[in-house]
Amino acid sequence: MTDQRTDAPPGPHPGPFVPTTHPRPAGAPRPASSRPPDVDAIVDCAVYVQGRREPPVDPGEALAAAVERGGFVWLGLFEPTEAELGAIAEHYGLHPLAVEDAVYAHQRPKLERYDEDLFMVLKTARYVEHEQLTATSEVVDTGEVMVFVGPHHVITVRHGDHNDLTELRQRLEEQRDLLCLGPAAVLYAVSDLVVDSFVDVAEQVQDDVDELEASVFSPQRTDDIGRLYQLKRELMSLRRAVAPLEVPLAKLAERQIEGVPEPMRSYFRDVLDHAIRVRDQVGSLDELLSSILQASLARTSMADNEDMRKISAWAGIIAVPTAIAGIYGMNFEFMPELQWRWGYPLVWLVIAVTCGLLYRGFKRNGWL
Repeated sequence: MTDQRTDAPPGPHPGPFVPTTHPRPAGAPRPASSRPPDVDAIVDCAVYVQGRREPPVDPGEALAAAVERGGFVWLGLFEPTEAELGAIAEHYGLHPLAVEDAVYAHQRPKLERYDEDLFMVLKTARYVEHEQLTATSEVVDTGEVMVFVGPHHVITVRHGDHNDLTELRQRLEEQRDLLCLGPAAVLYAVSDLVVDSFVDVAEQVQDDVDELEASVFSPQRTDDIGRLYQLKRELMSLRRAVAPLEVPLAKLAERQIEGVPEPMRSYFRDVLDHAIRVRDQVGSLDELLSSILQASLARTSMADNEDMRKISAWAGIIAVPTAIAGIYGMNFEFMPELQWRWGYPLVWLVIAVTCGLLYRGFKRNGWL
């Protein structure tokens, strides 16, 4: 786990938030926010004490109330702007580098420590329903969830229209024993939700793979190379979300980390087991798609060869009457059998017998 230390004194108010000026990695620009302009970035804000949700409190006073009552505040954000998250970062003492990652997104799954806070990035995934898989179908849509975990706060920042955390919060509030373990319980719940969504997406992608496999090996002649390549590209997006998550979860499950109680490690170990299983499943699907793609290419090549053999066989058969007609069409005066009465029927007989023998031979060898 990367340990980023700063010279700022510990506490919830380290000073004004100053956006960093570190160059962003090259790549596609961040897509436009899907949040309507009249919707607040704060989805929900609640203080939890001894596993129970306290009466509503103003977001600006939630942290002080949580510290005073010995609980923690869970602040849920949806695609905040730099100014919105900057104001929250100043109040909660969030590190500028982590805030920058949370605003701009497009991060790999990771776990980092900044002073007393943990910062975790998780990729989310959603299966895009489609009537028929085409060479341009979108199959896997990805987003991100960032989680800031401190002694008295947990802040979730969500990017993307899927993996809404509202239902998760409601379910978690029914598990008082789990919430009593503190902010790390929210980190576990979010991680578990993300990994479970990976499992669902992988199972639905499996159905697409099965459909393509049946199409490739069907008796009918099909061209599935474009669809196979597109599905392989979409599966790569899911693989990028799943594979890097194993390392952060392993740290949470196997190491003693400040801010993560010992009982929580068994919970993270369970999430890690699910993540490894879905990683293996995605890897198997990718290998299967590669095999199906190779089989499709081989079938296409075999079909082309079969067409060429048929064309060659018919060309060989047609060559016989063409050659005979060409020879006797040269109009020389002294040619054998020109004056023979049975010459014309004999030529047709020779042509018919020769073409019949050629057809029989090509048919026996599978060329026709």
